[in-house]
Amino acid sequence: MGNFRNFISIWVAVCMTGIFILTPTAPAQKAPTFSLAWSEYPSWSVFGVAHEFRLIDGGAGKMGDIEKKWGVDIKLEELDYDSCMALYASLGCDAVCITNMDALNPALSRQSVAILPTSTSYGADACIVAGDITEISQLKGLNVYGLAKSVSEYCFVRNLELQNENEEDYTFINMDPAAAALAMQQRQKGYQAIVVWNPFVLETLNKRKDARVLFDSTTIEGEIIDMVLMAEGSLNKPGGAQFAAAIIDVFYTVNQMLADPDPEVANDTLIAVGEKFSHLGLKDMRKVMRQTRFYKTPEDGKELLVSDKLPEIMAKVVDFSLSHEIVDRKPTIAYGSKNQGPDANLRFDPTYIEKYMARRGP
Repeated sequence: MGNFRNFISIWVAVCMTGIFILTPTAPAQKAPTFSLAWSEYPSWSVFGVAHEFRLIDGGAGKMGDIEKKWGVDIKLEELDYDSCMALYASLGCDAVCITNMDALNPALSRQSVAILPTSTSYGADACIVAGDITEISQLKGLNVYGLAKSVSEYCFVRNLELQNENEEDYTFINMDPAAAALAMQQRQKGYQAIVVWNPFVLETLNKRKDARVLFDSTTIEGEIIDMVLMAEGSLNKPGGAQFAAAIIDVFYTVNQMLADPDPEVANDTLIAVGEKFSHLGLKDMRKVMRQTRFYKTPEDGKELLVSDKLPEIMAKVVDFSLSHEIVDRKPTIAYGSKNQGPDANLRFDPTYIEKYMARRGP
């Protein structure tokens, strides 16, 4: 792995400069510092991998090549997901890795901008059942365990809607996904149905052979969006736009490595993502990547942010969040650059991907 890490450093130098010169991380010389809070999830673990491969130095006060390219110092804060959201809401970081649904609440008190979609769930969230359950209607009278007021409950409710079922006829019990998955894996009494996300989906299916997926997020393609959210106030600071572009640069650089035609580069990069995300091996990580569809290129990311479907998706997400008391009032949402419309609690803005694309060149 050590030789591979050296190879990656050379690969990065070639991609960024066209010259075989390695530059170790160096002290930041009065560059503005911005922080990103992230938790272990496939498209967010990319940022931890970028630090390990020396694309950036995630500690304050030192800069890797991408940071020097954009003139900003990136500080990475690795926490569990709830702590990331709490840190962002309390103004403790400039940006956070978060889902489109979970972005609504902090945006009500802190104007926020979705600068980068990273992935969408395509089977990564699933209802797993055991026994002779083959239809959704058989869940009536049973407890379905999963994290309430989360994308798990959203996936559950939306699939009920698609089957013309009434949510009031079903019982969704709040439970941490790790605990729910473990209870099913251990065949604890009463745990015949859970709604969880990866790696708990694959771990449960691997450990309990009679367990199977009743439905998953492929039925609501594109509705669960993983992304990087940044505070409007941080974007307005000197260097804020450059920080946004640098984060975007990091994400797409690692995606280039994941798609490298050399299988050693691609596989070892995926393994590194897996080390950050879970203890799943290469075979399972390939399945994870199919179920967590990355917006791999800036063209993919921009296409989503300017899509006519995005407002329709967010309308569904807002309605769910209001009806399930995830938010106490309806947030205002805007699309496009700040100059294109009024102020909003949450804005989906392709400006910063475009800034990266202009610097990247053809």
